[in-house]
Amino acid sequence: MTTDKTSTTADDHAAENPDAAPAAAAVVDPRLLVREQGFAGYLGEFKRKMKAGDLGSIPVVVGLLVIWAIFTSLNSNFLTAGNFSDMSVAMVGTGMIAVGIVFVLLLGEIDLSVGSVSGVAGATFAVLNITHGMNEVLALVLAVLTGTVAGAIHGFFFARIGVPAFAVTLAGLLFWQGFMLQILGSNGTVNLNPDGIVVKLTSYYFSDVAAAYGLAILVTAGYFLSAFFDNRRREEAGVPSRPLNEIIVRTVLLAALAFTVAIVFNQYKGLPLAVVIFLAFLLLTDFVLRRTAYGRKVFALGGSVEASRRAGINVELVRISVFAIAGTFAAMGGLFVASKIAAANQGAGTGEFLMNVIAAAVIGGTSLFGGRGRTWDALLGVMVIVSIQYGLALQGIASPVQYMITGGVLLATVVIDAITRKTQKTAGRA
Repeated sequence: MTTDKTSTTADDHAAENPDAAPAAAAVVDPRLLVREQGFAGYLGEFKRKMKAGDLGSIPVVVGLLVIWAIFTSLNSNFLTAGNFSDMSVAMVGTGMIAVGIVFVLLLGEIDLSVGSVSGVAGATFAVLNITHGMNEVLALVLAVLTGTVAGAIHGFFFARIGVPAFAVTLAGLLFWQGFMLQILGSNGTVNLNPDGIVVKLTSYYFSDVAAAYGLAILVTAGYFLSAFFDNRRREEAGVPSRPLNEIIVRTVLLAALAFTVAIVFNQYKGLPLAVVIFLAFLLLTDFVLRRTAYGRKVFALGGSVEASRRAGINVELVRISVFAIAGTFAAMGGLFVASKIAAANQGAGTGEFLMNVIAAAVIGGTSLFGGRGRTWDALLGVMVIVSIQYGLALQGIASPVQYMITGGVLLATVVIDAITRKTQKTAGRA
């Protein structure tokens, strides 16, 4: 009786308000559509998402392919194995810091200090290890913790004192830059041990071809098993799940991409250690954001702070922890940057570096308005940034033009983000 009454009430409401009925009917889980309609279901869901402004990663992926196509047509060396491998290693430092920025952007905030914090981490390691002879592992841990503490301090002033994140991190940018200059001393540069741990972060390659192929197999198998067992849990819970044939298609596409990359790496020096570490942290942070209660709290704060507070979320603690995470990834990224040049110097984290980090997260698809994004956006965004830099460098185009082009790409991304948000509001999805 209760079910019949509820159904009748819903039908009466649809009859009274016919304009609302199509909007309600439009929101259909694609996993149900594909079971009932097959390919037509996918096509209908894709059209609905496009109309609602739910573009996902499509614009950045298409843009990346266009960039590669343009630069390859201009210079055949652009996508050679050597250049692709060099780009992959070069993007790790910026990409690691961009992962931390994604967490901050999910709150709808910004962190302007990450460039300076990354420089402090590199300088801290160099001074402790080279100047004072401290054990490499201990110096590395302390350098990373330096970033964690710096981020927590920013988060404390933001969350507990109420100072805007922009002001706090702008002050942090200046303070930590001065701190870096102070600990480096008058010389301004400390060269790292070429055979040390930090330098090997970007100089070490797994030369055995089995390493790259093994990683491709591991990534593909991991995705399939994760998707398969996730579907099993959804079916047991009685909620929509993806059909097995869709999982297989997605797995095949991922395998094709993974093995293509593995083949390219093996044509040069092999699998770069830096890329392995970066992928590991991307998987870890993606799991934290999508599969844990903490990740759901971060997204909730990005949606509505007041609603999160009423739901019992410790807003201050989450905010402080997010900025601590950003500082930690800034420190790790700084170590990769120092590894690439085998030195810590006064120029670390300065210039356009900060803008490239923020641009990578935003271009990858993380919203500046908070509540929408993934850590994988850092990978996509930094690939775009580094591809533009390397492509223009191969053409011998000066840095000023590189800045203007990168700025144009960033502006286009932000415009798309703003239009998408308005479209989603119109469609009742935001």
